Amino acid sequence: MTVNLDYSADIQRALFGEHDAHVRKIEKDLDVTVVSRDGVLKVTGDKKGVAKAIMVLNQLAGAAGSGATIEDQKVEYALSMKDEAKPDLFTELDKDVICHTTSGKPVKPKTLGQEKYVKAIRDNLIVFAEGPAGTGKTFLAMAMAITAFQNKEVERIILTRPAIEAGEKLGFLPGDLQSKVDPYLRPLYDALYQIMGAEKFLANQEKGLIEVAPLAYMRGRTLDNAYIILDEAQNTTPEQMKMFLTRFGFGSHAVITGDATQKDLEPSKRSGLDVATKVLGRKNIEGISFIKLDSRDVVRHPIVQKIVKAYEEYEQSYTEHGNHFHR
Repeated sequence: MTVNLDYSADIQRALFGEHDAHVRKIEKDLDVTVVSRDGVLKVTGDKKGVAKAIMVLNQLAGAAGSGATIEDQKVEYALSMKDEAKPDLFTELDKDVICHTTSGKPVKPKTLGQEKYVKAIRDNLIVFAEGPAGTGKTFLAMAMAITAFQNKEVERIILTRPAIEAGEKLGFLPGDLQSKVDPYLRPLYDALYQIMGAEKFLANQEKGLIEVAPLAYMRGRTLDNAYIILDEAQNTTPEQMKMFLTRFGFGSHAVITGDATQKDLEPSKRSGLDVATKVLGRKNIEGISFIKLDSRDVVRHPIVQKIVKAYEEYEQSYTEHGNHFHR
């Protein structure tokens, strides 16, 4: 069957992309043919494929019509959502701008999972976010923290992660203690520079209003009126996680992020993130929310999404067939 779609020339250009890359991706994924004839977009294929292609094209056309750039990530995400009827998918997501980077680029959720995550941070005091690399866990939490700080909703930002030794011993690295732990904290610095700018960050750091430190530095403190982000929480021990959570003070917000599939702990040690999820997740405590992101929420290069999905499928098969599964 063939269905005609009446889009403007500008929207058609956006949908096709450079060298028709976007349309070719849609054609390959849905086994359809998309051509532009006499100013009309024609979609040809079997009934099911055409219906899904129309949904995807309408979602992308809506984004293009509101001025958004159609990039690879948007096309990949629209295709991953092809079985869910959400015609206003991108127009709804594009409305939720958290802040802007120093270059003026808007920071906003790019997937429904990310939108749910941002809403959970707004509505709760403590949020646990678990998901694979590239799902924006740390970056979105950082954007929310910086926005709250700039709006004077909190007095300071505290960013921390466990300094787990993955393969190399800290003692073997050159330099003083700060230079040894900085590599573990570099992703946090990168996000701060991108959103706040290096000059403002350094000025606030000198005043003690922004602190980037290993998790061990949190012991013995009570953190009031602060936005606290614990990154790489899968590498905490249960004792460290309990220590961190009991530092929580009045007027504070905490976001705990991690990826259970990338633990650097010794095999015999339990992850603090896993234990906290079991202990607190079953209690349904008001003010605490648990968010799970997956491969569809990956917003890095499209190949990262495919890698994450392949690992998810392998690990699921491994679990289902027991430890003797080999393929």
